[in-house]
Amino acid sequence: MTDFLLELRSEEIPARMQAGARAELEKLFRAQLSAAGLETGGLTIWSTPRRLALIARHLPEATAAVSEELKGPRSSAPPQALEGFLRKTGLTQDQLEDRDGVYFAVIDKPGRATAEVLAEAIPAIVRAFAWPKSMRWGKESASSESLRWVRPLSGIVAIFGEDLVACEVSGISAGFATRGHRFHCPGEITIGSASDYAEKLRACHVIVDHEERQSIIRDGAAKAAADAGLTLVEDEGLVIENAGLTEWPVPLLGRFDEAFLEVPPEVIQLTARVNQKYFVVNGAGGKLANGFVCTANIDAVDGGAEIVAGNRKVLAARLSDARFFWEQDQKKTLAQHAEKLANITFHEKLGTVADKVERVAKLAEWLASEGIVPNCDPALARQAAELAKADLVTEMVGEFPELQGLMGGYYARAEGLPDAVADAIRDHYKPVGQGDDVPTAPVTVAVALADKLDTLVAFFAIGEKPTGSKDPFALRRASLGILALLLSNDIRVSLDDLSVQASTLIVTQNLEQVARDDKGAKKVLAVIGKAQESDDADGFVREAARELVERSKKYNLMVPRVRPETRAKLEIFASFPEDFDEVVLQFFVDRLKVQQREAGVRHDLIDAVFALGGEDDLVRLLARVKTLQAFMATDDGTNLLAGYKRAANILKQADISVAPAKAGPAGGSAPTATAPAFAGATDVDRALLTALDTAEPAASAAVADERFTDAMAALASLRAPIDAFFDGVMVNDPDEAVRTYRLGLLSRFTGAVHGVADFSKIEG
Repeated sequence: MTDFLLELRSEEIPARMQAGARAELEKLFRAQLSAAGLETGGLTIWSTPRRLALIARHLPEATAAVSEELKGPRSSAPPQALEGFLRKTGLTQDQLEDRDGVYFAVIDKPGRATAEVLAEAIPAIVRAFAWPKSMRWGKESASSESLRWVRPLSGIVAIFGEDLVACEVSGISAGFATRGHRFHCPGEITIGSASDYAEKLRACHVIVDHEERQSIIRDGAAKAAADAGLTLVEDEGLVIENAGLTEWPVPLLGRFDEAFLEVPPEVIQLTARVNQKYFVVNGAGGKLANGFVCTANIDAVDGGAEIVAGNRKVLAARLSDARFFWEQDQKKTLAQHAEKLANITFHEKLGTVADKVERVAKLAEWLASEGIVPNCDPALARQAAELAKADLVTEMVGEFPELQGLMGGYYARAEGLPDAVADAIRDHYKPVGQGDDVPTAPVTVAVALADKLDTLVAFFAIGEKPTGSKDPFALRRASLGILALLLSNDIRVSLDDLSVQASTLIVTQNLEQVARDDKGAKKVLAVIGKAQESDDADGFVREAARELVERSKKYNLMVPRVRPETRAKLEIFASFPEDFDEVVLQFFVDRLKVQQREAGVRHDLIDAVFALGGEDDLVRLLARVKTLQAFMATDDGTNLLAGYKRAANILKQADISVAPAKAGPAGGSAPTATAPAFAGATDVDRALLTALDTAEPAASAAVADERFTDAMAALASLRAPIDAFFDGVMVNDPDEAVRTYRLGLLSRFTGAVHGVADFSKIEG
């Protein structure tokens, strides 16, 4: 068994591409050797800014000889069939074997030297390598067939054991020589084998193992900070990036002017991180200190003093810009900044960001005034929503988009706005993903909920629903955020009510804009006024939009008083599907399944509760589901489910509906069973009827009072009677009256169960 070394040396590989390049090299290498019949065990793959390296250990000296057997035509087949088979195999007829009238070709393939396989594999790997971005260079670049690489490829090292694997790629021949550190050891280094590769490079100031460089940066930066009495602000992404920028990393601590600390700490950290790849440090009390840690790529003779001084100057210039943005932005109030939102398009079919802000403000105020978000001041909710997007037009957020919301909170506080408003502006984007903090402050909850709800409903309204893996407007994330806000804050509200309110605001806003901007639509204001008083405001407004579209078409036939863009805008919102709110609700339920899967909640039980209809209060729905899941884990639950499925099958065969009440009868009418004095009734029949008379109202009352554990207990009381019923009587009795009576008992049993959950949706 022999080790193999491959190094592909080039100009600087971007740090962000190195992890993908390592994975691509492994994939291509394994594929090439597998195609040649060579098994690859463990591979070691390293990267530095100037090279990709692979070591494959314990490769055989040659591939194994193989014998391949191919079945051919029958010996009695036409000559043309035999000739085609001979051409395919490259054999002659006398080399074929005749087995029971069928020709077989046995082809023995001798093993190939592994070095020969590698010599063919290396050029194939290089030419097939997929980079996010690549380039051509030199005279050959005039041809589209020339080699592409992330940066100009300058050298190849390919050694099998201690022997060179001779190969050539676009004029670059494999050899034993590589190069060390660009400054410390720029000359050639001769590599003898895979075993001495890493150490020879280390002697020339190149640490080829990227994970080792990461450890040096991680530990060295922490030590440099600790030696100065400071604490490093950990940033693993920055560790990986600096390891991808250096071959001989040396962390160094520097200082900047304390005056810059008046700028928010997040701005300083982002400036240092994004622009300069520096770590920041905290001082006493966990507050940001005027220090930074840079990573040099050289072992300086002065201990890095000049390097630190140069980096300090560069960082000072960056922080000066940040301080300028901070000061300039505060020369205007957030309300003044917000005026510019009217010039930013949110979506061509949904108007400007200012339009969105107007809708979100009304929705947040409604959530507060209706008590949906408890203890929330409607005026503060509206004020926070009106200013929540104002920082999007500030200089600071223009430079650092990652700070949107956060900077708005800082500016609001500096302006003297209430803390509740500042906090809501800062946190209204939360939660932005799984594991993110969920806001609990009432004003923040109202604004965050309104913002996400408006986004979701608005894009559904214009037909931009997520499809498959495509979700360009992050609507799945918005829905998960809504779910998290509702569940974490125990907000009791109908999802249908939320959807109706949000969609009505969208339609109303657009109709009002049309009425303001177009003389041909003035009358719609009166229609909207009536819609506000209607019990079905949502449907009323949508119908008004449809009527206005038709009116605009008539106007245009006479005089061009209604502009085409006006009609187009109306048509978007006049074409709401009739089942719009149901579609939105189902989308929420699907997201709830995804969200609760990680918490161990079964998706089929969510379907079982939701299928009953009228259950769009997520807090209550989830409470029912969790109680149902606990019940299904017991013997009573398992056996009751088995009894239900048996009863449902019998009723189905008798063409009797077992659907929940919401769905209506699907087959024949269910017979009733209420008279315990029925002449044909047995003790078992009467016992089940008595149990149903007790369990049905008890379960129904418990569900109405949200005592879901009691509802499950009521269902559990049916287990023994239904088991005894199936064991003691024949449902399909020859006597029609008895059969009808017992089918009625089963119908009542399934109905009682459906009062708690649709057991037909439960797996098992």
